Amino acid sequence: MRLDKYLKVSRLIKRRTVANEACDAGRVTANGKPVKASYDVKVGDVLEIKFGEKTVKIEVLVVADNVGKNDAAAMYQEVR
Repeated sequence: MRLDKYLKVSRLIKRRTVANEACDAGRVTANGKPVKASYDVKVGDVLEIKFGEKTVKIEVLVVADNVGKNDAAAMYQEVR
């Protein structure tokens, strides 16, 4: 699954266009490397997303196309 779509489906970023812009601006890294929105997300990837001053680091647990609002948080695990 594309990175921008994963960010939207997992509800980390509300809109796919915003997720796409974040990737293009270099605010998203996968396994320590800056990636484009077309990056293929796999289970076990560690994503780091910068929201202004705040940085969120997560590990991908599940990659699924359709997920309900209640199950979206189960797609990833926050890493410290």
